[in-house]
Amino acid sequence: MTSNLLLKSFQTPYNTAPFSKIKNEDFLPAFKQCIEEAKAEIDAIANNSEEPTFKNTIEALEFSGEQLDRVSSIFFNLNSAETNDAIQKIAQEVSPLLSEFSNDITLNEALFKRIKSVYDSKSSLNLNTEQQTLLDKKYKSFSRNGANLPDDKKEKLREIDKELSKLKLKFGENVLAETNKFEMLITDEKELSGLPEGAMEAAKQLAESKDKEGWLFTLDYPSYIPFVTYADNRDLRKKITLAAGSKGFNNDDLDNQDIVLKIAKLRFQRANLLGYKTHAHFVLEERMAKTPTKVEGFLNELLEKAKPAANEEFKNLQNFAKELDSIEQLEKWDASYYSEKLKQKLFNLDDELLKPYFKIENVIDGAFTVAKKLFDLNFEEIKDIDKYHEDVLTYKVTNSDGDFISIFYADFFPRAGKRNGAWMTSYKPQSVKDGKNDRPHISIVCNFTKPTKSKPSLLTFNEVTTLFHEFGHALHGMLANTTYPSLSGTSVFWDFVELPSQVMENWCYEKEALELFAKHYETGEVIPMDLVEKIKESATFHQGIQTLRQISFGLLDMSWHGQDPTGIANVKAHELNAFENTTLYPETPETCMSTSFSHIFQGGYSSGYYSYKWAEVLDADAFEYFKETGIFNKDTATKFKNNVLSQGGTEDPMALYKRFRGKEPQPEALLRRAGLLKE
Repeated sequence: MTSNLLLKSFQTPYNTAPFSKIKNEDFLPAFKQCIEEAKAEIDAIANNSEEPTFKNTIEALEFSGEQLDRVSSIFFNLNSAETNDAIQKIAQEVSPLLSEFSNDITLNEALFKRIKSVYDSKSSLNLNTEQQTLLDKKYKSFSRNGANLPDDKKEKLREIDKELSKLKLKFGENVLAETNKFEMLITDEKELSGLPEGAMEAAKQLAESKDKEGWLFTLDYPSYIPFVTYADNRDLRKKITLAAGSKGFNNDDLDNQDIVLKIAKLRFQRANLLGYKTHAHFVLEERMAKTPTKVEGFLNELLEKAKPAANEEFKNLQNFAKELDSIEQLEKWDASYYSEKLKQKLFNLDDELLKPYFKIENVIDGAFTVAKKLFDLNFEEIKDIDKYHEDVLTYKVTNSDGDFISIFYADFFPRAGKRNGAWMTSYKPQSVKDGKNDRPHISIVCNFTKPTKSKPSLLTFNEVTTLFHEFGHALHGMLANTTYPSLSGTSVFWDFVELPSQVMENWCYEKEALELFAKHYETGEVIPMDLVEKIKESATFHQGIQTLRQISFGLLDMSWHGQDPTGIANVKAHELNAFENTTLYPETPETCMSTSFSHIFQGGYSSGYYSYKWAEVLDADAFEYFKETGIFNKDTATKFKNNVLSQGGTEDPMALYKRFRGKEPQPEALLRRAGLLKE
């Protein structure tokens, strides 16, 4: 009888992961055994002597390897949120095994033959929309991954995939190690001039936790962002900015330049092998945008609209810095600092003024209240389920009829074993099997300002919108109501996945929503409405610059993936070329974006970074509909829930969007909201 918990069904409330009882050494044997079991399931499907049908082939394949999927989700989520040397070492061993297994499936000729047989007879099968989508996706997952290739090319594909999985992991490990390596200890209090009290207190606590005297600053966002935004000491702002911008670009053992070139070239080879012109052509076939030409056209159209505004904003910022501090040339380490000063001058709005109204517990309650008013959801904190770290909060989610909807994990504060940024993930997907609707386990992970000895966690407004953003993704996961797990929740086209998250951010700017939760942490006073007005006014502040920045990232992504990269020898030179039309600040030779651009070189955003802007078009258009009908209008919310949130990837996203909205989205809605459209 095995003592490895990962190989048994979890005897836990709601079938949740028993984190505290899982040992690191359980993972590798569990992966190996689960892979063997999944292989046996695949062989049984491939070698079935019965005629191939949708049920015995497509559905059987869809529900195969469930235990492996469960172990994978637990392991890789821990590798992002609570990692250590042991887990990282296991990840290096396991990733090639999983890549090999995935290839074993997609290159299994007998299996593909059965799938193709069902696919070729689909017109006579009388399938519903979701079944048709599943069949289409299963067939494409094979054809797009080499099932139609001759043997020698299949072998080449396996080698490329194995190598890519290792390189992506190494890239991420280097970025995390660089982030953790940098420490800036300040011992002279005068050098902290300009910093908010909360940032100073957090820095002091961090120094104390490492037995150091003074104030310690790191590249973790809650430490880095306040420093570059408020510290008067320009030399120190420069020091920390260059450290953040040079991650993976220091020609040492954590350098990512060679890895970037290898990943880009291997992806290109892989695409060519499969009959696609570039990696972007391969990726975009399964996106709303469809082609690199469409993406580049979309980005350049936005660039044309945003650039004049960005240039004007930059000129004003330059003049402001010159008047204020005789700064002759604005540099990258001046960007946040003078932007914040100018914003305060124009709107008399300081993030520090807002923070007391955004105690984290109140903001969480606010998100829950908005979800209740829109989608009839109730969140109850529960203590009887296991968690992977004591900071994690756990909730049971039900609807107004008391039906169980989801388990929800929330993990808000930075720590050493957690990567930077914010994300939503799932520990168990939703699906319907044997008539039972199996509900999902959803998690959001963020890196917010921690409570200090004297203050609770008070969020910046940017952190408030981040929480609502990730919560929007979480709602997409929680409200999933599909039959098949691979079409459930956020399993949608990549340029559609940001719609539910980005649309939720809009409620943070609305008086009616803010009054529900923006209350002073000491007095309980609701946020004054003049501050709400200022938040709304300032929402379009530097939108030209911000839009240009997002477009530059999208264009950099396409420059790596939308053309033949084999001639690229110098990462930095290539990057400068890609940024040519979007540059505002002087070049800094010490920094490089690509070497720490985890979204595209480690995460799933390669050829997809444009989707943030694409989804902004969708979300601005969608929220205009809410504004027309009322931001808590039940009919509009129900339409959104029924046609977008619950449907996952069951059909083409544009069809789902049009069913909700009644028409295709218009880019003008985004330009209006950003103040870039002169009406």
